[in-house]
Amino acid sequence: MQDFKLGWEEWLALPQLGLRAIKAKVDTGAKTSALHASVIEPFGSHAKPQVRFLIQPNPEQPSYEITCSAPVIDRRSVTSSNGETELRYVIETQIEMAGRRWPVEVTLTNRENMTYRMLLGRAGIADDMIVDPNHSFLQPQLSYDLYKNVPTGPAIDRPLRIALLTREPTNYSSTRIMEAAQKRGHTIEAINTLRCYLKMGGIDPEIHYDGAPLPRYDAVIPRIGASTTAYGMAVLRQFANTGAYCVNTADAIGASRDKLLAHQILAGANIGTPVTAFAHSPKDTKHLIELVGGAPAVVKLLSSTQGRGVVLAETRKAAESLVDAFRGLDANFLIQEFVKEAAGADTRCLVIGNKVVGAIKRQAGDGEFRSNLHRGGTASKVRISKELRDVAQRASRTLGLSFAGVDILESSTGPKVLEVNSSPGLEGIEKATRKDIADMLIAYVETRVRPLARNR
Repeated sequence: MQDFKLGWEEWLALPQLGLRAIKAKVDTGAKTSALHASVIEPFGSHAKPQVRFLIQPNPEQPSYEITCSAPVIDRRSVTSSNGETELRYVIETQIEMAGRRWPVEVTLTNRENMTYRMLLGRAGIADDMIVDPNHSFLQPQLSYDLYKNVPTGPAIDRPLRIALLTREPTNYSSTRIMEAAQKRGHTIEAINTLRCYLKMGGIDPEIHYDGAPLPRYDAVIPRIGASTTAYGMAVLRQFANTGAYCVNTADAIGASRDKLLAHQILAGANIGTPVTAFAHSPKDTKHLIELVGGAPAVVKLLSSTQGRGVVLAETRKAAESLVDAFRGLDANFLIQEFVKEAAGADTRCLVIGNKVVGAIKRQAGDGEFRSNLHRGGTASKVRISKELRDVAQRASRTLGLSFAGVDILESSTGPKVLEVNSSPGLEGIEKATRKDIADMLIAYVETRVRPLARNR
């Protein structure tokens, strides 16, 4: 077998890090290899630590940066040639040179003042390699031109740091989302929205949690409870200001949670909804009920969720009594037509990225008109028509939601959107359809987070 010869300087690639060309100094006097890294940022669990860092591969063009990340295999003290000792992260990656690949352990350190972005030590040189200190570039030369026209998609697969905003980290939906993210190699942390506090007015927006600033996240999946919508939206806006991709924006969540606003937006887009009336004056009670076709009618609190605060008034007198009672409590509410032909059933369409990924029929229990699974309703897999699919996609898109549960009633006059939920539960639809919705959500997040390699 012919020896593989190296000069004292060589071009190489680190494909697992997305680095297409690096000019390295080959130094047999140094045991450990070193790679230039700035803004070194550890993340991940204690069991599986990872590190993210920036590298400027071309010393002549420091404005061009690439973000890299890799698992940490060690952290050790390294003494440089000038006698300084530094505690460095150690990663393992592969070198590619002349069509050959081999693994190498690399320490991360700032080499911005060095001529070479990488130093290849003797531990990274295979046994069949010979280093000729009198020659350079004995292997095929590369060029920094390889970084031109970097594709717009992610250059390499990489772990993401994801924040799951939830006050219920152990419920089914939160658990499934965290399992799916971890299974796909990402780091995900459940963060209690109400324990976050914000700092504004500095150089960078900050989010603090339990006495310490939170790290930066690539993406945020908000599951904000109805009772904490206002504060949750403020926290979510702060995450967005740090550059994190938010699956649903604060404005979209606010629009979906405000049932009056949601109906106005949907109606303005010519999306069918149950006839809805809203008023403030108690003198308008009778006319208000007539606007929705009379009794039976549904009286619904604006802040209702999971079927709570939704009441069916079967007679005009009952409707008037409910309206007067809600007004006496100074509560904001809507009155809607009762779609009798729906027979206590609706269709829940789950939308991810403007695509309906699953649908179930929810049927109310005996003596109940609310089909919510939390109210005892049952769920079954259903094949929806193109019309229902289009309505679900339009409704979520109109409200600006990338992840939504769209509840649709089938009436004699066509589909009617009953509600668009910005934090849909996963248990009912995953068990009924046997689809891994959580995995689909994380896969969608991967497509939306900014690419690793980018020309800044």
